[in-house]
Amino acid sequence: MPDTASLPLLDPLNNETLDRLMRAIPFARLLGVGATTGDDGKIIARMPYADHLIGNPRLPALHGGTIGAFLEMTAIAQLLADMSGPGLPKTIDITIDYLRSGRPRDTFARAVVAKHGRRVANVRVEAWQDDPTRPIATAHGHFMLPEAPETEEA
Repeated sequence: MPDTASLPLLDPLNNETLDRLMRAIPFARLLGVGATTGDDGKIIARMPYADHLIGNPRLPALHGGTIGAFLEMTAIAQLLADMSGPGLPKTIDITIDYLRSGRPRDTFARAVVAKHGRRVANVRVEAWQDDPTRPIATAHGHFMLPEAPETEEA
């Protein structure tokens, strides 16, 4: 991930700021990851199919590492959108459940911040291809949040 100074703030949260965020992350550019906002204002990430994302050419199926990275990026993007100040969430741990093979087609993901504490956030993410009710993978992660700047008392 790039340093915090090079990341755009997602305020206001819109498709332009999300596009700038994804372009600022080199691995997101390699995977072709983009993001938009859904009707509910939450982020919907998209990883368009590309031949270099295939891990098993016999099936063919997307490489599990690309799916896992895509899920983690989606979680971090949603956290950045929900944060009020600058800083970059750091991954403490993330667990990926691969539910079915990712086929050679576009993949989408959406994150839900289950708990946004002062120092740690708990995030769930689902990735799907054709039908959001049939996820190909899910993730559950814990992220350390940047320290809030200290406020001066008068």
